[in-house]
Amino acid sequence: MIAYLSGAMEFAEDEGAVWRKELNAWLKSELGHSSIDPVIESAKIVEKNNAHDYREWKIKNPEKYADFIRLCVLNDIDIVVNRADYLICLWDQNVIKGAGTHAEITLAFKENKPVYLVNRLSPSDLSGWIMACSSEVFSSFSELKEFLNSKYKDDWS
Repeated sequence: MIAYLSGAMEFAEDEGAVWRKELNAWLKSELGHSSIDPVIESAKIVEKNNAHDYREWKIKNPEKYADFIRLCVLNDIDIVVNRADYLICLWDQNVIKGAGTHAEITLAFKENKPVYLVNRLSPSDLSGWIMACSSEVFSSFSELKEFLNSKYKDDWS
């Protein structure tokens, strides 16, 4: 099984690399699942396109910036549709200013792929749209891991 680790990047500290790295290790050791980390995927696209300063383009050269981000968007869409079996999403304050996570969850829902959402906002601040597109909503990664263990552990052992 392959999980796509969805969540804020553009407005998150370290692009959300820390939680993804920790969860990837857990998924592999506990369930035998692999994961696709969009932080790593984006770094590959940056390298391939020599776009190390792409964030500066947002103001200095918006067309170039949009063209580059479009490559990232297309890659993420391909992963959600064609490679991932399910999504794990961290939904927190950093997601609100962005759009990618919203789109990934909606696309996974359309593709009938489970979306396991860890919500760090108050329940009243969680969008109804996001709730409706999520298969399960958890208040912590501990709750998520407990659920995933009960759902997938027998497949691995």
